[in-house]
Amino acid sequence: MTESVPPQLTHVQPDGSAQMVDVSAKPSTARTARAVSTVQTTGEVTQLLAQHGLAKGDALGTARIAGIMAAKKTPELVPLCHPLPVAKVTVDLELDAPAHGSVRITSEVKTTGPTGVEMEALTAASVAALTLYDMIKAVDRSAVIAETKVLSKSGGASGEWSRA
Repeated sequence: MTESVPPQLTHVQPDGSAQMVDVSAKPSTARTARAVSTVQTTGEVTQLLAQHGLAKGDALGTARIAGIMAAKKTPELVPLCHPLPVAKVTVDLELDAPAHGSVRITSEVKTTGPTGVEMEALTAASVAALTLYDMIKAVDRSAVIAETKVLSKSGGASGEWSRA
C-alpha cells in the first residue's frame, strides 16, 4: 500500500509560519472566478426587497455596490492576497420565490495577472451578503448567511475548474 503525500500548502513555510507566495515568475493570463453566497430570510422580507419597501432604502443596490467595492479591497482584508488589477466585478442578487425567502448573490471577477481572483470573488459575495443582512436585520434578526463558495475559475496553470 502506497502512502499518499499531502499537498504542500503554498502559504505556509516548512517551519509553519505564514508567507506570501512568490508569483513573480508566473506569466500573466486572463483569469476569471465566480462565487456565490446565499442570504436566507423570510418570504415577507423578499417581498419587501422586491418592492424596495425597506426603511433603509435600496438594499439590493447597496449590497451590489458593497460587493464591488469589497472585491477591489481584498488584499487589504485577506493578509496574504496579492494586489491585482481587477478589470471587472459583477455582483448579481436574485430573489428566490417569496415562499422560500432567500437571496442568491453571485459575483464574478476578472483580471489579467499572475494569480487568480477566487478570493476577490468570495470577498465580493461575502460582503454583499453581510451588507444585505445589515439592511434587513431590523425586519428579520434570524436571517442567515449560508454557503459561500467558489462556483468556477479559469485561467492560469490549472486552467478551468467548475463546481459539479
